[in-house]
Amino acid sequence: MTNSTSSDNAHNFRVAILDETTFNPGDLDLEALVELAQDCQRYPNTSAEQRLERLEGIDVAIANKVVFDRELLAQCPQLKAILLTATGMDNIDLEACEEMGIATYNVTNYGTPSVAQHVLMLILALSTSLNDYQTMTRNGGWSKSEHFSSLQFPIRELAGKTIGLVGYGTLAKGVERIARAFDMNVLIAARAGADTVPDGRLLLDDLLPLVDVLSLHCPLTAETHKLINREALEKMKSDAILINTARGAVVDNEELAQALRDGVIAGAGIDVLEQEPPPADHPLLAADIPNLIVTPHVAWAAIEARQRVVNKTTQNLRDWLSKQEQPENETVET
Repeated sequence: MTNSTSSDNAHNFRVAILDETTFNPGDLDLEALVELAQDCQRYPNTSAEQRLERLEGIDVAIANKVVFDRELLAQCPQLKAILLTATGMDNIDLEACEEMGIATYNVTNYGTPSVAQHVLMLILALSTSLNDYQTMTRNGGWSKSEHFSSLQFPIRELAGKTIGLVGYGTLAKGVERIARAFDMNVLIAARAGADTVPDGRLLLDDLLPLVDVLSLHCPLTAETHKLINREALEKMKSDAILINTARGAVVDNEELAQALRDGVIAGAGIDVLEQEPPPADHPLLAADIPNLIVTPHVAWAAIEARQRVVNKTTQNLRDWLSKQEQPENETVET
C-alpha cells in the first residue's frame, strides 16, 4: 500500500484507490489525482475480503474491477462517491448507491485509438500469416529455403476486402476510419434483436457471407450472448477472419475453437474471454488451434489511453468535489 499525503491545497476528504495496478503498472502520472485529497491510500489490488477494511473512513473509492455490492455499501456509511476507472459499471449496485446517496462516476471514450490499432494489428497479423512466418524464420526455415522468398503461408491484401462491424459505437467507428484508409469496404450489422433494419445496415445473417473480416464491438446482452456460434461461423467465407475486442461471451468460445480446427474460417484474433483471467484449460488456449491469436485483454491498454483514464478520473473527482463545495441553496444553471 502507498499512503500519499497531499499538498496544503488539498481538500479534506479521504480517497482509496483499490486496484491501481489494473490500470497503472507504474508508468502513469497520478500526481494531479492524488493531490486533490488530503489523504490518498493506494493499493495495487484489493480482494473481496479486504474491501471493508480498506473502505473504513473513506469518502471516495476509486476502482476498476472491485465489486461494490449492496451488502458492502451498507457497511460503509462514510462513503460518498465511487469513481470507476472503466466504462462498464456492472460491478456496482447502482440502485443501492442511489438509495444511499453515493455518487457514481465512470470514464468513457478514452480508448478508441488504442482499440482501433489493436484490431488492425490482429487483422494484419492474420492476413499476412505473421506468426507463422516469424516462427518459420526463427526455426531456420528461411535459411533452408531454395528461393529468396519463402511462400509457405498465405498473404492477403486488405485493399478491396470487406469488413463487417457488429456494433457501431465510438470504437467501431474508429475501426471503420482505419479500414477505409486501407481501401476496405465497410458493412454494418443491424443491432441484434432490433425490430427494424435501418438504412445502410444489414441483418447479421445477410452480412456474414459477404465479409472477409468480422469485427465485434457490441455490448454483451441477452441478444448478443454467444451471438457468434458455429452456425454463424459456417455462414462466413472459409477464408474470412473473426476479431473480438468486445466481450468474451459474445462468441461461443468452444465452438470457435473447433471451427478453427475444422477450417470453417481462416483465423481469429481474440482479446477478450468470458472469464478473465482464464483457466489454463480454456478452449481457446489449446495449443492445437491453428491461425488463432489471443491477447490478454489489452486492446484498450496503450499508455496514452490509460493516462486518459487517469485524467478523466481526476476530472470526475473535481466534478464531485465542486458539488460538495456548492452551498445547498445555490442553484446551478444548466
